[in-house]
Amino acid sequence: MTTSTTPILEVRHLHVRLPGTSDRTYAAQDISLTVAPKEIVCIVGESGSGKSVTAGAVMGLLPPGVLTLESGQILLEGRDITHSTRGQLRALRGDRMAMIFQEPMTALNPLMRVGDQIAEVFEFHQPSLNAAQVAERVLALLVDVKLPSPETLRSAFPHQLSGGQRQRVMIAMALAMKPALIIADEPTTALDVTSQAQVLRLLNELRDKHDNGVLFITHDFDVVAEIADRVIVMQHGRIVESGSAAEVLRNPQQPYTKKLLAAVPRGDFGARPQDGTTDTVLSVKDLRVRYETASFFASRRRVVNALGGVTLSLARGETLGIVGESGSGKTTLGRCLAHMAAPTSGQILLDGIDVTHLNRSQWRAHCKRVQMIFQDPYRSFNPRMKIGGSLAEGPMNYGESREAVQARMLRMLALVQLDASALDRFPHEFSGGQRQRLSIARALMMEPEVLIADEAVSALDVSVQAQILDLLEEIRERLGLSIIFITHDLRVAARLCHRIAVMQQGVVVELGSARAVFEQPMAGYTRELLAAIPGKKAHAEALEAAA
Repeated sequence: MTTSTTPILEVRHLHVRLPGTSDRTYAAQDISLTVAPKEIVCIVGESGSGKSVTAGAVMGLLPPGVLTLESGQILLEGRDITHSTRGQLRALRGDRMAMIFQEPMTALNPLMRVGDQIAEVFEFHQPSLNAAQVAERVLALLVDVKLPSPETLRSAFPHQLSGGQRQRVMIAMALAMKPALIIADEPTTALDVTSQAQVLRLLNELRDKHDNGVLFITHDFDVVAEIADRVIVMQHGRIVESGSAAEVLRNPQQPYTKKLLAAVPRGDFGARPQDGTTDTVLSVKDLRVRYETASFFASRRRVVNALGGVTLSLARGETLGIVGESGSGKTTLGRCLAHMAAPTSGQILLDGIDVTHLNRSQWRAHCKRVQMIFQDPYRSFNPRMKIGGSLAEGPMNYGESREAVQARMLRMLALVQLDASALDRFPHEFSGGQRQRLSIARALMMEPEVLIADEAVSALDVSVQAQILDLLEEIRERLGLSIIFITHDLRVAARLCHRIAVMQQGVVVELGSARAVFEQPMAGYTRELLAAIPGKKAHAEALEAAA
């Protein structure tokens, strides 16, 4: 839905220069775009394409001394803000333009209640309002973004909310002063499919209600299909294609756009059939995790059944997908399997040995056999340690010789398709995809039998995601590994896994082959997850038209 009026935002021939040591001259080069009232314009591209830099330039949030706005114009509601002072830009931010960030847990102040954080917007931009008026407007915003029990939630701290609820708080803050322009920078990347669908639906509704223009940054063409009026595709700092969402999805002109579209997981089944082995390497029997928690919602302590009796098995050489929303128990299950969380009851059998209640010294003999790949490789690496030190740390702690460890590091880097020079570099010197490859190499340094990948591709661009999935499948086949693959995306699970277990509220509600679960789901919850995939219908129509 669009309205043909004067653009809220007009960017003309924008150039943002990178430091002299970079691999290219400009982070954003000759960027021109417009956003009209009630229009959602999506900028799509991989990491490093310049899409977030463009948004940062519009908001006046480019890091000083790192990126330089060299030339071009940025017009907000017809006013040139290109050379505005810091104070002028600060007055505009939150008032006439606002930003929704990718990770609300990082953007929100962990020490402030969410209601107070929204109130700060009014206190800065409308100091004439009294406390009662501010409280009334905060409550109205929480209602507007459809948060449950808004009177109670405004007294919560960010960590007491779910990811989807925190993102709604960020949207409420962005809407506080009814800005003309909202910039949303990957606001749904870290959310499960149902929360993602809810946030996208909410942004559409609020756009129609408030007449905002929205500049939406994403790497996911499924999101584009769900929400966009127009699409701008960026690569290496340049716009390579633009047009209406229907045009770009149905008839992409540039090879790069076609590559991005082809990388979107569509429920194809990539895992090769197993050779018929039934040798079980890992099994879980009636595993339960129960804990008590205090909550601001009630004065009494609350009992949480994180796992409510999970039973499943993993065959040697098999990839088993664990799928579910946030809070379904899938990560708790993975942490129990990796001995990072203690179950309340039940059994975890590794080659028939019950490892459930082993103490730390007893587990040490077995932990090499089960290794974990984490969701965020940047935070899982020591930023002050070179990659060589991080890869060598595990085997060296087990008394292996430096020569043997060095030889294995080179083999593992070759296996994950990285150069030996990576050993002398720090984590921040790599892209997200490269860091995830290094995470895989670090896990393989221990020569495990079982890999647990916890949302290992959820934050990656779709093209990089496809590469990592192919890499995991190749490594599984070459080394005979068994993989537990935890994800919130059924399409990704179908792409990699032989079988899929769907979890809801701590229990497995469906378990079967990837094809059966994806094409003939038996549980209503599984059907809900499939229905919540953003852009599913529009993307399928686009693929059919392209064929």
